[in-house]
Amino acid sequence: QVQLVESGGGLVQPGGSLRLSCVVSGDTLDNYAMAWFRQAPGKEREEVSCISSVDARTYYTDSVRGRFTMSRDNAKNTVYLQMNSLKPEDTAVYYCAAVKGPHTILVVTPGDMDYWGKGTLVTVSS
Repeated sequence: QVQLVESGGGLVQPGGSLRLSCVVSGDTLDNYAMAWFRQAPGKEREEVSCISSVDARTYYTDSVRGRFTMSRDNAKNTVYLQMNSLKPEDTAVYYCAAVKGPHTILVVTPGDMDYWGKGTLVTVSS
């Protein structure tokens, strides 16, 4: 059974940085395209970033492009989300998600994903 476990969330001041990690177990990471979603209180879950299973191309939603960087280390079965210049509006629960196959479409919805982690809370506040 495939499991995803996120870590790295916490409280950070505006302008600060955090790095989220997502470890995948039960299968090899290179079989999956991976995505980060987030959900703020009272809002729908939204895609933050996605990385292809084929060529490591990445996609970022407009609000984080230039500040966040997603990467994958297939040898460690881990994906990362480096978040810089954090803003209060980045406050949310961040979820790691996986979709199996040679996936090259990087704009995804929650319904497109096969597996989910339980999430890690990121709070940006002074």
